[in-house]
Amino acid sequence: MSVEKLNTLAGYQAFDGPVVLVIMDGVGLGPEDESNGVFMAHTPVLDELLAGPLVTQLKAHGVAVGLPSDEDMGNSEVGHNALGAGRVFAQGAKLINEALETGKIFQGKAWRKAIERCRKGGTMHLIGMVSDGNVHSHVNQLYRLLEQCVEENVTTVRIHGLLDGRDVAPKSGLDFFVPLEERLTELSRNGRDYRIASGGGRMVTTMDRYGADWSVVERGWRAHVLGEGRRFESASEAISTSYAEDSDMTDQYMDSFVVCNDTGPVGTIEDGDSVILFNFRGDRAIELSRAFDEQDFSVFDRVRVPDVFYAGMMQYDGDAGIPRNFLVEPPLIERTLGEYLCATGISSMAVSETQKYGHVTYFWNGNKSGYIDAILEEYVELPSDRVTFDQRPWMRAAEITDITVEAIRAGTTKFVRLNLANGDMVGHTGDPAAVRIAVETVDLCLRRILKALKEAGGVAVITADHGNADCMWTDKNGVRTAMVAHTRNPVPLIIQNYSDKNSFQLQGIARPGLANVAATLCTVLGLEAPSDYELSLLALDVS
Repeated sequence: MSVEKLNTLAGYQAFDGPVVLVIMDGVGLGPEDESNGVFMAHTPVLDELLAGPLVTQLKAHGVAVGLPSDEDMGNSEVGHNALGAGRVFAQGAKLINEALETGKIFQGKAWRKAIERCRKGGTMHLIGMVSDGNVHSHVNQLYRLLEQCVEENVTTVRIHGLLDGRDVAPKSGLDFFVPLEERLTELSRNGRDYRIASGGGRMVTTMDRYGADWSVVERGWRAHVLGEGRRFESASEAISTSYAEDSDMTDQYMDSFVVCNDTGPVGTIEDGDSVILFNFRGDRAIELSRAFDEQDFSVFDRVRVPDVFYAGMMQYDGDAGIPRNFLVEPPLIERTLGEYLCATGISSMAVSETQKYGHVTYFWNGNKSGYIDAILEEYVELPSDRVTFDQRPWMRAAEITDITVEAIRAGTTKFVRLNLANGDMVGHTGDPAAVRIAVETVDLCLRRILKALKEAGGVAVITADHGNADCMWTDKNGVRTAMVAHTRNPVPLIIQNYSDKNSFQLQGIARPGLANVAATLCTVLGLEAPSDYELSLLALDVS
């Protein structure tokens, strides 16, 4: 669907400098105590900004970003969808729950084809993350798929379960895998054989994203498909053994494992089988989908490529058609801010490191890869370090800032958006010292960006996609437990106006959220926002 050029705001005066959107990934506004890595960090720039006149708080979780309830934490995918689309769309977990409740998911072509393979003797393989984090997957959705397999007389099911430890407690794997094993035992009667076949921690097995480290996917392929990995009699034995051998290890970094009996692996993927990836979030599902779908795949040696029917829970990349088969249609997000800016002739740049590059491009553009207009847009990706980020909490923030400052000084790009990943990626490690360094790194980068913007006479819009660094641990009865998941805290919205051409004032809007940012950017750029966008939080003061 094509979009029309946006009209200019009445009374708006054009200015030479750019508008720069800084997304401080994972920097929320939490309680002012020592558990809050943002509060505990030395952040003189952010402190001064938060005391300014054009400052408010935004909801970045729950229904404000299209999730089922306000008990659901936000995440980068839905956050950047809302930031870039200016509206709230029903998102992954909600869409899947609705499709499961109505049974629509089981009436679609993909599920029917998967069942057809199983009725001809194939095994149903279910790959995905086993937790209730509700960011990439939810264990209750897995249980519903298993129930349907029973109803449809599927004889053999194998689960290839990935440990979370990131959107849930860092060492909670047994809380999910033990009940799953018990349920599979209950279901394995009347001729059925349902088991866990393989697994591993999400950060080292299967769930890489943006091509950051394809060896993660290769390890998953070898465990799930080929049955190669450290051998155990059960998943719970694998998890318990890993805990005993390394008390510092957390679930997300647990090595891949394979469940075996006396004759070998219990669930390799073979010709004639069906494979369903039950994760619903796209970024960490695309690479495994490519490995199954692409005949000429050459990123790593698959060794053996079984003839299977493969489907994702959703289509993770609509533009690229990844995967070819999927159970539930993703939200149709059209008329994003990027499309309108291109139609209006406004030049833009998106910049981040690999870990968040797709967030300011793919997710920002409504789950679409590639340029909207390659003449008006420039996308810049800096390769992320291949280490756990507590080892290098500064990440690539300095280089991202270098590019941003160069763009500001060049004066040829009107709108720049960047993501500083530190607060989120380091927040996920649970290392308090590293989290504080990460937040302080962001603060140093803000100082450099704002200095360049002041010299250029531009405007900064500063926010976050969700919280994370704002809660490093929880305290229950004097016992601290590391908190590595996203928070449900609000995030800041700060407008710093160095232009002498226009004056803005905050509008009183009840319960604003991330979806209000797109229209707010329109106001700063002097454009009338699309009529169906969430309202701008700024008004142009023409008095």
